[in-house]
Amino acid sequence: MEPANATLLCAPLVAPTVEEMLLQMNKANVSGADLVEIRLDTLSNFMPHEDLKLLLGNRPLPAIVTYRPKWEGGQYEGDDHYRLDTLFMAMELGADYIDVELQVVNDFMSSITRKKPSKSKVIVSSHNYQITPSVEELGDLVARIQATGADIVKISTMAQNITDVARMFHVLVHCQVPIIGLLMGEKGAISRLLCPRFGGYLTYATLEGVIKSAPGQPKLKDMLSIYNIRQLGRDTKIYGLIGNPVGHSKAPILHNETFKSVGFNAIFVLLLVDDVREFLDVYSSPDFAGFSVTIPHKEEALRHCDELDPIAKSIGAINTIIRRPSDGKLVGYNTDCLGAISAIEHEMRGLFSLKGEAESPLAGRLFVVIGAGGAGKAFAYGAKEKGARIIIANRSYDRAKILAGLVGGQAMSLSDLENFRPEEESILANSTSVGMYPDIDGTPISKEALRRYAVVFDAVYTPKDTRLLREAEEVGAVVVSGVEMFLRQAFRQFELFTDSPSNNGLDCLGVFFS
Repeated sequence: MEPANATLLCAPLVAPTVEEMLLQMNKANVSGADLVEIRLDTLSNFMPHEDLKLLLGNRPLPAIVTYRPKWEGGQYEGDDHYRLDTLFMAMELGADYIDVELQVVNDFMSSITRKKPSKSKVIVSSHNYQITPSVEELGDLVARIQATGADIVKISTMAQNITDVARMFHVLVHCQVPIIGLLMGEKGAISRLLCPRFGGYLTYATLEGVIKSAPGQPKLKDMLSIYNIRQLGRDTKIYGLIGNPVGHSKAPILHNETFKSVGFNAIFVLLLVDDVREFLDVYSSPDFAGFSVTIPHKEEALRHCDELDPIAKSIGAINTIIRRPSDGKLVGYNTDCLGAISAIEHEMRGLFSLKGEAESPLAGRLFVVIGAGGAGKAFAYGAKEKGARIIIANRSYDRAKILAGLVGGQAMSLSDLENFRPEEESILANSTSVGMYPDIDGTPISKEALRRYAVVFDAVYTPKDTRLLREAEEVGAVVVSGVEMFLRQAFRQFELFTDSPSNNGLDCLGVFFS
């Protein structure tokens, strides 16, 4: 399939020896990179002429040669004249690109006047490891770099907030010269993934087993296989998971694969968001077509929607936002409720040998929810609608009492749950993040207390087999994994995102997770 964009995918080579760099170079070629960046400053016992001849003479891909000084975030600590002479030597030996820092580029350019090989392009770079400046300041920086005679402008800044990335996107879209514009850190990761969508000249991606040359750099294999960046174009719709943390989520794997399976032109990314209102205000263009919402923003995000689905309004929390194409209004939905309750019902029908579907197996049974946040609200509401009697257990008794009042249930503190004696055939549902990666040894309730429940459900799905579920199974309970809920709620999200018929989404999810 022909690429939908011209953005190049560059694999940085970071190694102490030339031999290791050559191995990485070949790996980059096999892995699908368009070019490599040779980081000379990471080499030990570097011998300029001999090593450059080996590296450039044996390259299977075009190469950027970078010799980054410590004062600009690299490892080189020697004399700058020697460093710049080495970069000029790389040009003479056939390097496709040379990366030179803005601070010293005038010295470099004056030394190569009338001697610059026509094949080599000069990337003039500026790095800011503290902040991302304003759009106006970034624009001025582009002009300053362009005035040096740069063939390609490169600006890399630190993301203190995911909203900082929007300023770089603005610059990329309006820049009239080839530009590399990227943000460092986890909050800047979308600048690297969405770079082709907004017209960046290239983006960097790390080879498997190679040290990242900048914080927040994604893996090359993920860029190609999960995010399908070759097919991103100016009309690609952007979806993502709003939350904090988000790094554990498998949502990009699921949604991007299903988008690709039905030919839906979209990408799904992780969005590490601190302030939901600020995020939605900044990313208000139709380009950002919808969002999944996770901890801790499910209740707060609801307040910033223009309209709510009736179920979401009743629950008081959302996990899905759609930007309605006709008027740009944000519409909130809750698919957690459907996902969790249907997963639990499915297991219970088998446990209690219930064949018919006229009545829910939850009807008349005690349903104990751990947690009173957005997910807890969805579980409590869903179970109540199915005829269950609800108990809310939470670290804060006051929050438990508020939610219990909303669903006509009882409240207790989480500590009291340890000694609580539920009736037979009761269900326990954990809606908190306790036990989620990396805190995989955590559990909200003791193994001994789990003996009193017939069914135990855990909303956590990374890892799939949480400590809570392992211990519940050991004491004889039927367990329901958060993966089941994740798939079921994502199926409904997929329908909302794509406006596709149910059977299309179901087929894709079924194939992908079979």
